[in-house]
Amino acid sequence: MRKWLSNLSTNQKLGGIALLLGAIATLAKIGPRRATTIDAKDMLTRIEREEDHVTPAQLAAWIIEGRTDYRLIDIRSPEAYATYHIPGAECLPLSKVADGALRRDEKIILYGDGGIHAAQAWMVLAGMGYKQVYTLREGLDAWKEDVLFPTVPASPTPEQRAAAERAAQVARHFGGEPRVAGTGAPGDAATPALPTPALPTPAVTAPTLPTGATATSPATKKREGC
Repeated sequence: MRKWLSNLSTNQKLGGIALLLGAIATLAKIGPRRATTIDAKDMLTRIEREEDHVTPAQLAAWIIEGRTDYRLIDIRSPEAYATYHIPGAECLPLSKVADGALRRDEKIILYGDGGIHAAQAWMVLAGMGYKQVYTLREGLDAWKEDVLFPTVPASPTPEQRAAAERAAQVARHFGGEPRVAGTGAPGDAATPALPTPALPTPAVTAPTLPTGATATSPATKKREGC
């Protein structure tokens, strides 16, 4: 048992902790009159295969494309949400995630400051039968690092240049600015100022329809706010 635990990655250990906490929370929420089955092996397999999350880069691309086939849920406090949130996110504090505001047929992306609270919420919803729930990998910490303030090479090679230019374009789209490696700009010594929460104008593209929707029954428009 000890050898098995030592071979797990940090994320897998966190996932196991979140699984236990999520199971307890689910059973507490559902109560004795309603039984639930949590397939622990299936959940941990999804975590191991990285099928339980989307990356900041993926989410940024979806927002820029104007996709509407998912709901982005900020599980932090209303005060933290008001200070900064990812464009298009809705405020639903962690304590209210299981209260019925989220539909089971929706694709749901959860995020907090880091990864552990969103993982716990993911476990609770998965245990309640939600099939399309995901987390933003490493939450806002990774969003800031990978999307708002990515580090680009000071003297990129030809192979690196295109990726660096793309990263800079994405950062500026969301009100951020890339940091140049080794120069201390714009904020290696301190956290750069976050942009004012606002929804960037997406590119005009045909959004992917959610499961069960048709061209004559458009996806429900996302709400923003707490």
